[in-house]
Amino acid sequence: MGLLTGLRVIDLSRVLSGPYCTALLADLGAEVIKIEAPAGDDARHFGPFLEGRSVYFSLINRNKKSLALNLRDERAQSIVAALAATADVVVENFRPGVAKRLHVDADTLRAINPRLVYLSISGFGQQGPATGLPAYDLIIQGMSGLMSLTGDPAGPPTATGESISDLWTGLFGSWAVLAALQARTRTGTGETIDLAMFDAMMSLQMTGLAQLQATGSAPQRVGSRHPVTVPVDCFAARDGHLTIVVPTDALFAQLCAAMGRPELAADPRFAQGAARRAHQAELRALIAEWFCTLTVDEAVARCQAHDIPAGPVHDLGQAMASEQARARGLETRVPHPVFGQVGIVPQPARFASGGTAEAVREPMVGEHGDALLRDILGRSDEEIAALRNSGVLA
Repeated sequence: MGLLTGLRVIDLSRVLSGPYCTALLADLGAEVIKIEAPAGDDARHFGPFLEGRSVYFSLINRNKKSLALNLRDERAQSIVAALAATADVVVENFRPGVAKRLHVDADTLRAINPRLVYLSISGFGQQGPATGLPAYDLIIQGMSGLMSLTGDPAGPPTATGESISDLWTGLFGSWAVLAALQARTRTGTGETIDLAMFDAMMSLQMTGLAQLQATGSAPQRVGSRHPVTVPVDCFAARDGHLTIVVPTDALFAQLCAAMGRPELAADPRFAQGAARRAHQAELRALIAEWFCTLTVDEAVARCQAHDIPAGPVHDLGQAMASEQARARGLETRVPHPVFGQVGIVPQPARFASGGTAEAVREPMVGEHGDALLRDILGRSDEEIAALRNSGVLA
């Protein structure tokens, strides 16, 4: 039993933003019915692959049931409508206008079930001059200004190392769905939600937006350092890299002591935050000179001994194998018919009551179709066979 056990979600989405949103709900026990095309979600064909099967798709579509329908057929549309009549939530991330053409849009389904919470995720929202344009994570990172702030100042704009626009939008989507469900307990009616990836990424850039409003100029790339607070940066040690965060004068004095250079704390160039920012290149050179004499472990230990926030820069393999990741139980290993086992990393919140459902693998294409039509909609075996023979059900 999870916190959301008893909640039924019809997932019409594909690839990443919508499926990540519904995976977060499924982690907490929601029944997520994934409606996908007979050929399957496009993400089933995205690498990397193991034994010919997408690991990427597996991680994003954990804990779901699959019903494969040809939504261009009116009979398939009627099945979605019948399921929506029993559901609490519908999530879709078609390009604006597609859901309406398929008769699975908010107006159609909420007319059948006024208590339904209907979430539409798109690149640019349901209105605006960019509505209808194809949008992928990289496009949104570029257009939102995020890429302009990422990377080395001497290099080109750089995307983050993950599809952050998709993932953050999915996270906002799960938050919006739960907010609407909470409101439904008071009003008795559902909600239609318009969520754009572009809007989501704009809303996250707090430091950059603050700089823009304060100065009237768009902030520029500064590499790994913080654009305002100095020294907050990444440094090279003898055998790798580490990060430090020194946001106050008191912590800076501690850093100077750790370096064996206590006099720097009183140096007019560095004594206060504004001065350190004005002379950041000189200060960075001094700190870098010290760190390059130490190993990462030595440097982190020296900093932590003086209460300075510091940590090693790990690759993903090191992070997943770390004692901290193991202690937190970040990865759940579940049985898998192709992989043997698959490591799922579900939503990270830890509820004192438990709150999460037992993790299970992603579904095969249409794996639960017969059972869903029989158990929820009361379709007979003969009706199900006829739908399959006519190509409506895969």
